[in-house]
This record gives sequence, structure tokens and C-alpha cells, in this order.
Amino acid sequence: MKITIPRDVLAPALASLSRVVERRNTIPVLSNILLRADGGKLALCATDLDIKVETSVPCEVAEAGAITLPAHTLSDIVRKLPAEAAITLDGGEKGMALKSGPSRFTLQTLPESDFPDIADGEFTCSFALPAKTLAQIVEVTSFAISTEETRYYLNGIHMHAMAVEGATVLRAVATDGHKLSRLQLPAPAGAEAMPAVIVPRKTVAELAKIAKEAEGDLTIELSPTKIRVTAGATTLTSKLIDGTFPDYQRVIPSGNDKVATLAAEAFKQAIDRVATISSERGRAVKLGLTPGSLTLSVTNPDSGSATEELTPDYDGTAIEIGFNARYLLDILGVLGGDSLQLKLSEPGAPAILQRREGDSLLVVLMPMRV
Repeated sequence: MKITIPRDVLAPALASLSRVVERRNTIPVLSNILLRADGGKLALCATDLDIKVETSVPCEVAEAGAITLPAHTLSDIVRKLPAEAAITLDGGEKGMALKSGPSRFTLQTLPESDFPDIADGEFTCSFALPAKTLAQIVEVTSFAISTEETRYYLNGIHMHAMAVEGATVLRAVATDGHKLSRLQLPAPAGAEAMPAVIVPRKTVAELAKIAKEAEGDLTIELSPTKIRVTAGATTLTSKLIDGTFPDYQRVIPSGNDKVATLAAEAFKQAIDRVATISSERGRAVKLGLTPGSLTLSVTNPDSGSATEELTPDYDGTAIEIGFNARYLLDILGVLGGDSLQLKLSEPGAPAILQRREGDSLLVVLMPMRV
């Protein structure tokens, strides 16, 4: 194989693919990226056996061929070369020479035949989704994904279609047992018959980057076991989590009649300030809510105490409840907006946070004992 390609064309493609490759692998070829040159294009592929990312970029092909090269080493070399440099790759199974200006590198290779051929299978559902919509889904739900491996079915975002008030909606849900985030959007054409799936955490992180870099619509294809997302020349294929997501609707309370409307930024800053007194930001912040007043307080036996008072729009009965300060800050970070609604029922029951009544994004937070 012999090709010439601009550094600024190759570098972003390698950076994107090398994210999938684990730095430590028991199978040597999984540390490599597959390069296949033919017809004026360089096709690249990386996989960890659960996720596969493919893309192609234009190049000058002097000699067609295919080989695998160390992903992170190649990406680091290309990244450190001068912008606008031209790169020549020339070699085969006995080694690959990389030349650019005065720089010369020789890289070890593994044959194309060693690279795993992962069959995609048949995708039973396909629909288009704007890149910005996928980015929104990931942004507002991924913070609630569980990292507890024993409950592996919570280690991702649950996506499914369902009928609500006569219309089909697409729901994305994530929960770790302490907090739950649910985004509801009108289902795009073709998504009505989508299988209920759980997209793994690592795949979610890659989709976030793809959606951020893409423009226009993405194509999403689903089967009961895999998801494939295509953005321009880049395609990501991933296994789904093989498990059953719990009935999250049972967790969302329906009787939270104590509703306070707060200035979102003021509430966020107040929590951040009073949490400073805590040695751990996860320590509980106590909220004391009375008509027209919200008192935030933190007590730390080792360093003292802090209180702050806000003036919400609230005319219900008095209630005191505690929450994890870090979780509250995470939630307020994704809710955004100028104001928010805090819906409570009793001190030991979960709370609902929304920007406004009926908003597409709803977050449930379990209280802490204070």
C-alpha cells in the first residue's frame, strides 16, 4: 500500500477512531486501526469488538492495499506533525514507512486478515434524526447513567417509542437509582416500530462526539441487539446492552403537589456556595421550604455550617428535605433555562425538577436523610 494524504485530513479521522481503541488489549490486532486504500479513498476502521467505527477520507493512491497499524501511535505521530503537511504511507506486512517532510517513522504492522470481521446483521428499524437532537438526548440523560457494573442494565440510555395522548413519542431515559432523567420528543418517521434498546455508556460517549461534529440529519438503524449511526462518511455500529430496563414510570411520582418556582441560576449558585462548607460535595444540602421562602443549609461537624435564603414562588405548606448537593448541581446544569419547578410531596419521597409544567425534560431525584 502506498498513499499520500494531507495531515489535516488524516488527523481528525484518526483521532475519532482511536477513541474506540483500548490502550491495553490482550488481542494485539485490537490495538490497531485497519487502513484500506483504493479508488482515491482511504477507508479506516477501529473496533473493540463491542463498538466499530468506520470512516473514509480522500487521498492519492499510488498502490492500493490494506494493512493495520497501531492506533494510538499512528494518531499521536500524525497529530504532532505540522499543519498542512503531506504524509506518505508506504509499506505492507513487513512494516509501514511514514514520511512527512524531514520526519521518518517505521511502524510495525499486522495483516488485514487478522482484523476481526464483525457482521452487522439485519437492522429492522431505520429513521433520520437531526444531529442536534441526538446531541440533546445524550446531554440531558447521560449524567444519570449508572456506573455500577452489577446492575449492568442501568449502564446506558434506554430508548423506546410509545403512544402518549394519541401521538407516538420517542423517550430516552437513564437512571442510577438516585436520579432519573427522561426526555420525551415527537418520534421521527420510521421510529414508531423501533425495539426498546439500551445504548451502552461508551457508545453514548462516542455518539455525543459524532453528533457534536455532524451537521444535518443522522441515520439511525436499530435491531434488538445492535445500533448503527451514520453521519456523512462516518458510521458507528455498536452492540446494545442485553438486559431489561426497569419500569421507570413507576419511579416517577404523580402526587407531588408542593410546587415551588425558582430562579434557576440563583438556585444553582446558592447550592454551590453552601456546599463549599462540606468536605465532600456529595454531602446533603437541606432545603427548608415555606411560603415565599427557601432556606438552604449545610452542616459539617468538622468545618462549620452555611445557610442561604431564596425567595421562590411558593404558597404551600412547610417542608424540609435533603438532597445530594452534587446531584442537584448536575441536574441544574442540564435543565438550563431561567426558571425551574421543584415538585415535592414529603421529606422521604422523590422530587421532580422541570423547567416548566409539561416540559419535554423531567428529572427525578431521591432525597437524602438530613
